[in-house]
Amino acid sequence: MLRIKISEQFECAIMSDETKEPLSANELLKNSSLYREFQAEREEILKHKWIESEKAGRDIGFERALTDWIIKHRSKWRKSRQAASHS
Repeated sequence: MLRIKISEQFECAIMSDETKEPLSANELLKNSSLYREFQAEREEILKHKWIESEKAGRDIGFERALTDWIIKHRSKWRKSRQAASHS
């Protein structure tokens, strides 16, 4: 059972809505919308790394790809994700 201790007086267990059984930490993580957004963003960065590495004729590295993607693409990518989730 996954227990989260908020304070000395308050502790809660996280349970699955469907089975009423405790969720494992791994299941909880995979069900997290924050984690799914992180994974989607990471995939975009890796695609950007591949494209820019091909253009440069060498591996540009994750840090450079990350920085470049954040500066050039992140804002527009997030807006398109938000628009898609609201429609």
